[in-house]
Order: sequence, then structure tokens, then C-alpha cells
Amino acid sequence: MTHDDARVAAGDIARLAGVGRAAVSNWRRRFQDFPEPVAGTSSNPLFSLAEVEAWLRDQGKLEELPEDERVWQQLRNAADDLQLAPLVSAMAAFLVRPDRDRALKRPDGAGADVPAALLEALTGLAAARGTGDTVEFLFRRYIETHSRRVQLVSDDVAALMARLLGPCDAVLDPLCGFGTLLLAAQPYAKRLLGQERDAATARLAAARLAVRETDAETRCGDALLADAFPDCEADGALCVPPFNERGWGYEELTTDPRWQYGLPPRGESELAWVQHCLARVRPGGRVVVLMPPAAANRRSGRRIRSQLLRTGTLQAVIGLPAGSAPQSSLPPHLWLLRRPGLPRRPEDRDVVPTHVLMADGPVEAFREGVEAVGRAVPIMELLDDEVDLTPSRHLPKATAVRVEDLDKARDDLHEVASALTGLLPAVRRQTRDLTMTTLGELARAGAVQLEQTPMRMATESGDVPLLTAKDVVLGRGPTGRGRVGQETVTAGPGDIVIPAVTHDVMARVMTEEVVLGPHLFVIRVDQEVLDPLFVAGFLRLSAERAAVTSSGTYRVDVRRAKLPRLPITEQRRYGEAFRRLDAFESAVRQTAQMGGLLARQVLQGLTDGELEPAG
Repeated sequence: MTHDDARVAAGDIARLAGVGRAAVSNWRRRFQDFPEPVAGTSSNPLFSLAEVEAWLRDQGKLEELPEDERVWQQLRNAADDLQLAPLVSAMAAFLVRPDRDRALKRPDGAGADVPAALLEALTGLAAARGTGDTVEFLFRRYIETHSRRVQLVSDDVAALMARLLGPCDAVLDPLCGFGTLLLAAQPYAKRLLGQERDAATARLAAARLAVRETDAETRCGDALLADAFPDCEADGALCVPPFNERGWGYEELTTDPRWQYGLPPRGESELAWVQHCLARVRPGGRVVVLMPPAAANRRSGRRIRSQLLRTGTLQAVIGLPAGSAPQSSLPPHLWLLRRPGLPRRPEDRDVVPTHVLMADGPVEAFREGVEAVGRAVPIMELLDDEVDLTPSRHLPKATAVRVEDLDKARDDLHEVASALTGLLPAVRRQTRDLTMTTLGELARAGAVQLEQTPMRMATESGDVPLLTAKDVVLGRGPTGRGRVGQETVTAGPGDIVIPAVTHDVMARVMTEEVVLGPHLFVIRVDQEVLDPLFVAGFLRLSAERAAVTSSGTYRVDVRRAKLPRLPITEQRRYGEAFRRLDAFESAVRQTAQMGGLLARQVLQGLTDGELEPAG
């Protein structure tokens, strides 16, 4: 596809001009010469990149379109959202393999050649800025495009894990994703081994490693069910396993020899990954795994935790701040382990330890080593009825915050709370009766399309991220996993998604294409007639009133949900009010969290004798 053929969405135009999406919508309404859509839908129109570029230049909003942006838009237009990852990874692999046949086939198996113009443009970009920079550019732009779908461990956490692992001849990551942990381990290792479930992700990881001229090997497959390195004896292993995954292969792997410390419970997949890593490192080899906090004290995993302690395998548990794990907002833990047995090197002599190091703090606190900030806890002290490995439980209580810190926290709370009323939309008394209609009537008129996802879908395994009902309610990105099939339902920008069964009725306007999980309605509106934010705002309460409730659980019937008949200009006024109301609700939650933390700090200071009443 040439530059003249490339198409861009409103979000792409906003990025080119350095403005928000709302500004692009305003341009479309205000300027009659703004380019007309050439493809897409009313809810997600697509525009000619050449026409948009010319218009932005005429308006003085763009001096020159960067060459990398031209190439990305050509690539972006050569595949739909679900096939973008295979295409990007195939292009990255092409760049690092110059001997490859230039008639590159589509990685989705469709058999169509990738346009020669795209290959030439990408090759030219690599010649200008370097192959390594171009591959990394493709990776970063893909991540930006699918920021809600892709879950990446931060560079800081990856660097900490690699540093804790230390120097190694060979490092294994059995769930390597885009290669983040392996790249972090590169300064410490001579050879890197990675396995990844998703073929496109594995290929892109291999390309990122190849351009750094590392001795690396990346294979595709599920390391638990189809281990690509069954005879591996690495010096170390790094892993960020999926949290709370139930479809990890419990039934198939019940008698697997890797479970030296006990059969992992069905609901504790993380313990399966821990034991897999231990089985693939040499005796004396080290393992660092990012774990959910619940793995430290869940009753179902008590026996395995006990065995890890009794054998001296678990050497340290480090608590990290909330948000350090890509798939959870809770504060995760790092488990540092060492496989028992006769070591190869004298410094790894096989002495069964008597203590486990416990530490808790921000990532920066461990740059000088864990020992400087942690406490060695006797293993016998941990082997009680609970075998609780939560670091904070075994560390001295933190000193109450200083009065200066409390004053700052009080000021911060006052600033956030003072801004609350300003976030509320301005409203006035309504002096007219609104003529109401239902979504069912609008659907029959063709202004709305309603679709419901299947009631039963696997959301715990697969190679495609799924947006679940809980994700919609919490306002987060997809956390489920599934597979694309004939019954797959997707939602695009401007579509409204609402749970069919929920405790809290929430209607969410999507900003990017996403695959939907079970128990969801997707509502597609003609944006020339209906404003999505307007519809979503009325749906939140109207759908709740039209729902059938049982013990606090709503079964939503969206067809019965009512909303007023209003001109599109008035709908947009309502939509903006609903948007501000969402921002207000978010700020209220933030204020409650800050206030609760401040109250806890003052309470701790008063009861610990660090503070006293000032009056």
C-alpha cells in the first residue's frame, strides 16, 4: 500500500497534529474542507493519509510528516487489528534476515504477498536509521496501538530481576513475551533462551534479540504443555507468569516429573511456573519469578511453600510497590530461588540455608542489594500452620511518617478534594418533558446495532486478549485470554460495551478495537445520529432500571433501556457532561483512597507513640 492509499483513524490524526481526539472531532464539525472519510464506519471513520497531511499543512498544524510515520501508517493499513501483530513481527523478522525472499507471504496464512512498496519503504527506513532502531520502533508503535491489550513488565522491574539473578552462562525465560526480561539479562548472560505461547510475539522477541547480536534462541509453544527446552540446564531462569490462570494444564500434567515440591493446585498456576523454572536450571542454578501477593499465603499452596522452605530452595521474598506487575494493580512479590543439588561452581556450594531473606520497598531500594534493606527470617519461624511468606508480616513495623510528610499528604488531599466540585458538569433545572425511546426501537430503525457475546467462553487460556465483564466495570484493559472463532465478537472505537450480568451496571465507550469475552452486550451507534457518550451515560441508569435483579445481581436487558430523543448537538452536550461526571467519580475514588491512607498513617502514629494530639 502506498502513502496515497494509506488510511488513518481520528486517533492517528490527533497524534500527527499533537492534539487530543476531541480536537479532531471539532475540526470535522468546524471546517467544511476537512477531508471526508474514505472508509470505515460511522463510529470509526477512516481518512486518506495524503488528504489529511495536505489539510494539516494548509492549516499550519503540520510541517513535515516524519518518514517513520509514513511507513507505520502503510504497515498499519496492510492488516486489520487482529492481524497487526503477525504482520509487525513478520516485518521485524524480515529486517533482521536480509537473505530472506523479498516476496514475503502474509503471516496470517492468507497467501497474499505483502505489498512490495511496503517492503521497500521499511527497508529504506532501516537503511536510514539502522535495523535495530527500526525494529524497536515497530515494537514501540505496536505497543502504543494496543496499549490496553498488551501487558509488559516495566524496564525497572525487569532490570531488578536480571540483577538479582546475576552473571550466568545461559538464562531461560519460559514465557518471554516480547523479550523484555531476556533483554534485561543480556549484560549478565552469554546465551539467552526464550519460549512464548503466541507465535507473533515470539517472532518479534526473536527479532529484538537478534538486532543486539546476542546468542539467543526463541521458540514458540506453551512451556508447561509443550516444553521447547526439555533437556535445558540453564544457569538461571527469569519468569513473569500469568496470575490466577486456571487453564494451565492441571489435568494433563498431574503426574509430571517437574512437580518435585508437590502438584500445583488448579488455581495456583504460578507455582507450576516456579517448579518448571527450577526443573530447567542446573543444580545450584538460580530462579527469579514475579509472583502475585496471594501466592505467599493461599492455603492451597501451603504444602509447596513448606517444601520450598524445608529444602532451602526459597532464598528470598521481596515485596514490590503496587502496580509493579503488568497484570495486577496489587503489590507483587519477587521470589528468589536456588535449585538444590551438587553445584558446578565452588561459589554455589550446596549448603542448606537456615534463613530466608525478607524485604519490602520500592524498586530503587534494591540497587545496592537486598541484604542492605531486608531481614533474615529463620525458616523454622516460617514453618507454622500458615507458612505465610508475605514480607511485611516478618519485617519490623515501619516508623510512622514524619509530621512534614503528614502535612504534605494533608495538602495533597486538600488540593484533590478542592478540585472535586470543579469537575462536576454545570447543570440546570429541566423545564421540558423529554420524549423517550428505547434502544430496541432505535435498533429497529437502523440507528443502533445490538450484539451479545456467547454466554459460555473460555477466558483463561488462548492467544488473544479478551475484555471481560469485570474489565468493563473496573475500567481496565483486557485481562482474559481466548481464541478467535466463528462466534468471536469485537468492539471498535465508539462502540459501547455493557455487561449482561453484573453487580454494578457500567456502560463503557471503547477507544480501540478489542475482542470481547462472555456476558457482554456491544452497542454500535450511527455517530451521525447518536453520540456514544450520550447513549452510554443514559444507559448506566436506564439499563439498571430495566434490569431484572436477584440478590443484588442485575440481568441487563439493553433493548428496554430508555434514552431521550434529542438532536445530535444536544446529545453531545449531554455526552460531555457524562464524560466530566466520569472524571468526577474517578477523582472521588482517588480522594477516598488518599484520605484512607492519611487516616491510617495518623492512626498508626498515634497508637505507636510517634505522634500526639496537637490541641
